[in-house]
Amino acid sequence: MTKTDQLQDLLAPTAHALGLELLGIEYLPQPGGSLLRLYIDVPQNKGDAEAAERSVGIDECEKMSREVSAVLDVEDPISGNYTLEVSSPGIERPLFSAAQFARFVGESAKVGLKLPQDGRRRLQGRIVAVEGETIRFDVDGSPFEVAHSNIEKARIAPDWVAMGFGAAKPGSRGKKAAKGKQESTTSTGGEASATGGVENE
Repeated sequence: MTKTDQLQDLLAPTAHALGLELLGIEYLPQPGGSLLRLYIDVPQNKGDAEAAERSVGIDECEKMSREVSAVLDVEDPISGNYTLEVSSPGIERPLFSAAQFARFVGESAKVGLKLPQDGRRRLQGRIVAVEGETIRFDVDGSPFEVAHSNIEKARIAPDWVAMGFGAAKPGSRGKKAAKGKQESTTSTGGEASATGGVENE
């Protein structure tokens, strides 16, 4: 089990206790201090219209940051200094599991692969279907299948023109254009607040 998997298992119950879902974790060991970034969202249950209308804001990010800090202080899973950042997924939502890909069938995604496949390390295409742990894409009109285990990083690629942003470069806008920017909290001065992170000695 990787360190990221260990942290996911350790911290997912904390999100659940707050009525949130821990979508995934990015753990980036770095000289002088690691970065631990958590992405949280409101659980999406089929038929739950109220949950579909809710979105994560700065309050939820700060609550999650405080609770996670307490857990990390007790369990001490990261040696040395680290910075904790808690964020909503934003409109360019990262995808961490096959189930999350399945939720966004029909949407376009940018994907980075661990190992080259058909000469590619990166691809952008429409998510066509998910069968078990295999994700099928339409890349420039051609089918392209990837095992989830070979995906290093992936995120939704919004159609900015269709959303009314023309040819402007993508920025951190919220889950939906009308909901504003992505919400996050971090000890190093995040997008929305600098009050929620920790540094572990």
